[in-house]
Order: sequence, then structure tokens, then C-alpha cells
Amino acid sequence: MINIYYLQEVFKITSDTFMLYKLIILHILSRVDFPLSNAQLTAFILEKEYTNYFNVQRAISELLEDGYIIVKTIRNSSLYSITDTGYETLRFFDNMISAGIKDDIEEYLKQNKYRLKEEVSFPADYTQIRKGEFTVRLSVIERDTHIIDLSLTVPTEEDAISMCGKWREKSSEIYSYLMSALLS
Repeated sequence: MINIYYLQEVFKITSDTFMLYKLIILHILSRVDFPLSNAQLTAFILEKEYTNYFNVQRAISELLEDGYIIVKTIRNSSLYSITDTGYETLRFFDNMISAGIKDDIEEYLKQNKYRLKEEVSFPADYTQIRKGEFTVRLSVIERDTHIIDLSLTVPTEEDAISMCGKWREKSSEIYSYLMSALLS
């Protein structure tokens, strides 16, 4: 027979420990100048084995509820950014994050920053306007500035999905073509 009290103790997380998970997320978001996806935040924390997936998701959810981070959803991907309140809170409780954890974060970002930024710098999304009509929105973002923000209407969802899938690969070529065509 399973001892429920034992399981509760094994899976119990102290409030200080859970607060640390939240502070780690805030610290990561404060160290980048672009939003990070749920998968990106989760990957670092799980890779370092600081906690499990469910605790990360709970921490993200509570940070959202409390207004310390904001989320923007683009094509099934949630992109998180720290708010001013999040920065303030982090500044106040920064001493609760050990130097070792901060070093881990800095090293991870140093090694992966370009890849992380590239993953979120080419948002592509689509929405259905009405039956047989979809709007595809394609963007290139650099330092919080939209270099391209293009909306197109297509007749099928398959076309919309295809365009979104090819956007990262083709965006540079399309940008060059548009600039050349419009400035000549």
C-alpha cells in the first residue's frame, strides 16, 4: 500500500525552492533582449536538472498570473518576456540565486544566444478570416524592430502552413527582392 503522507513529503516543494525556480526564469529573461519560448525556458532548466517539467510550467503560470512576465502566442508557440515588475522583483530577490546558477545561465546563453534569438526572430503565423480565406503574417524582428511585417491572404490552410514553414529559410531572399524592387 502506498503511504500518501510519504509521497506528499517526497513531492513537497518548499516555498523558497519554488520561488527560486521563478527567479531563475526571471533571471534568464532579464539576460536576453528578445522573448523566449516555453520550450527554450524549459530546456535550460531541465538540462541542468534544477527541477521537473511540471514545476517549470507551474512557475511560468504563476509568473504570468502575477504580472512578472508577459506572453505573446504565435502559431502554437508562447513567447515570454519579463515585465518591469519582474525586473523590480528580480532586483530585490537577486541574492537568492546562487553564483553557480547565475554562471550556468550566463554560460548557456553565451553558447546558445544566437540560436535562441534566431528561433524567435522570424515569426510566422496564420489565421482563418472566413471559409476559404486565411491571412498569413510573416515578420523579421531585429532588436525589437520589425524589419519586415508582411500579411498575405491565401485560399487554403495548406498554403498558409506551407508559407509559415518556409518563411525562416526564404525571408532574407524575399527581403532582398522587395528592397531591390521597391528602391530601383
